[in-house]
Amino acid sequence: MDSTFSSGLVWFRRDLRSDDQAALYHALRQCRQVHCVFVFDREILDPLPRADRRVEFIRESLVELHDALRKLSGDEHGGLIVRHAVARDELPALARSLGVQAVFTNHDDEPQALERDHHVRAVLLALGIRLLTFKDHTVFERAEVLTQSGTPYTVYTPYKNAWLRKVDDFYLSAYPVERHARRLARRPEGLRGPVPSLQAIGFEKTTLAQLRIPTGMSGAQQLLKDFLERIDAYDDARDFPAIKGPSYLSVHLRFGTLSVRQAARLAHERSRKGSAGAATWLSELIWRDFYFQVLAHHPHVAGSSFKPAYDAIAWEEGKQADEHFAAWCEGRTGYPLVDAAMAQINQTGYMHNRLRMVVASFLMKDLGIDWRWGERYFAEKLNDYDLSANNGGWQWASSSGCDAQPYFRIFNPVSQSKKFDPDGSFIRRYLPQLARLPNAALHAPWLAKPIELEAAGVVLGRDYPEPLVEHDAARERTLKRYAVVKGG
Repeated sequence: MDSTFSSGLVWFRRDLRSDDQAALYHALRQCRQVHCVFVFDREILDPLPRADRRVEFIRESLVELHDALRKLSGDEHGGLIVRHAVARDELPALARSLGVQAVFTNHDDEPQALERDHHVRAVLLALGIRLLTFKDHTVFERAEVLTQSGTPYTVYTPYKNAWLRKVDDFYLSAYPVERHARRLARRPEGLRGPVPSLQAIGFEKTTLAQLRIPTGMSGAQQLLKDFLERIDAYDDARDFPAIKGPSYLSVHLRFGTLSVRQAARLAHERSRKGSAGAATWLSELIWRDFYFQVLAHHPHVAGSSFKPAYDAIAWEEGKQADEHFAAWCEGRTGYPLVDAAMAQINQTGYMHNRLRMVVASFLMKDLGIDWRWGERYFAEKLNDYDLSANNGGWQWASSSGCDAQPYFRIFNPVSQSKKFDPDGSFIRRYLPQLARLPNAALHAPWLAKPIELEAAGVVLGRDYPEPLVEHDAARERTLKRYAVVKGG
C-alpha cells in the first residue's frame, strides 16, 4: 500500500493500548514510519495532589504500553517516547524535531482538550504538519446518532433505540494494528529513556497496589475475563454494593486500556443470545456514549445546568452549608449508607454506582447543596473520573440534566440502605464502629433502642454522629426549593 506520509507521530492520551487503537492504526496505514509519544501534561498534572492514584495508574499502564510497542516494532530501541511538559508546547516541538508530516491522535471532546487541540493544530499547521484525529473512546460520537430531524437526542431511551438500530459488526470491529506494526519506528537517541518514575514527574506512590487495582491492557483483560463469567447476573447484582456485581472496568474505559468496541461487541453478542445482564451492561455503555454526545453538542453543561431554569434554584450557602458539605465529604452525615459510601470513595477512589446516586441525592435533596460542589469532589476523588459521565450523573441526580430523574424523586437513604444492603455487610465494612449493631438498628442508629446501642458499644455523638437533618423535613424543603422549576 502506498503511504500518504513518510513519517508520522501518534499522540497517545486517553487510549493507552496498542491493540484496536484507532489513531495508531491509521498512522500505520498512512505512514512509512511511525513514532509514538505520551506527554505527562503539566497543565493537567500540576494542580493535582502529589499522591494521585490516576497518575500512578497512567504511569503503570504506560510501562506496559511501551513494552508492547517495542515488541510490535521488533526493535529493542522501539517503543514509546514519554515527555513531562506542557503538551500544547511540547507536542509541536517534538513533531518538528522528528521531522514528521502528520500527527495522529484520537478525539477528546472535553472543552479544555478541544481548546488545547485547536492550539496544537494551529501551531502544527504553521510548521506544515497536519493534525489528524479519530474516533476511539466511544462506539458512536458527536453527530453519528441523530433524530430524524437531524438534531441531537436529549432523551436517553430513543437515543438507545437509535444506537441499537445503527450498530453492526462494522462499528464494533477491532482495528488490526498488529498487521501493520512493522512500520513502528526506532526511537531516536536522546529519546530512548524508560517511562519516568512517579518521583521523576513530582508524584508519590499511592495505595493503588494495596487496593489491587490491575493496570494496563493486561489488567483490563483480566477484569473483563472475570466479569464475563458474571455478566449474566449483572442486571440484578449491580445494585448491591456488598457483592461482586459491577464490571470494575470504568477506569480502564476512562484511560483506554480497554477498547470500548471490544466491550460493546461482547455485550452485544451476549445480549442477542438472551442475557439480561449483558443487555443491561450494554445499556450502561450506551449511556456513556449518550453523555459524551451531550457534552459535544451542549458544552455549557460543564459549568451550568443543561436545563437553564434549574440554575434559578437557591441552594444553601453560608457557614452551615460549608459544615454540612464537609460532613458529607468526610462521611459524618449520621446516615450509615451515605457515610459508608463516602468512606469507600475516600479510601479507594471508587464508589459503587447505586451509591453514587444515593449520596448525590442526599447532598442536593437532603442537605440542599449545589450539585456542582459534589461534582467537583467526585472529580478530585474518582479513579475513573470522566467529565461527561460525572457531569451527566450529577445532573441526572439533580434533575437538571438530559433525561434526568423528576425533581420530586428523592431517595430515602434509610430505605435505600435496607433494600440494597439488607444485612449491612457494606456498612459494616466501611463503618466498623457500627459493626455490632443488629441489622434492624444498623440502617438508622438514632432509632435504635438504648440497650442495642449499649450492647454494640456505640454512643451517638461520640462513636457515630447524630443525623445532620431529618429526611422527611428535608424532603419538604427540597420540594419548595424546586418549586421554581416545577414541571421542568
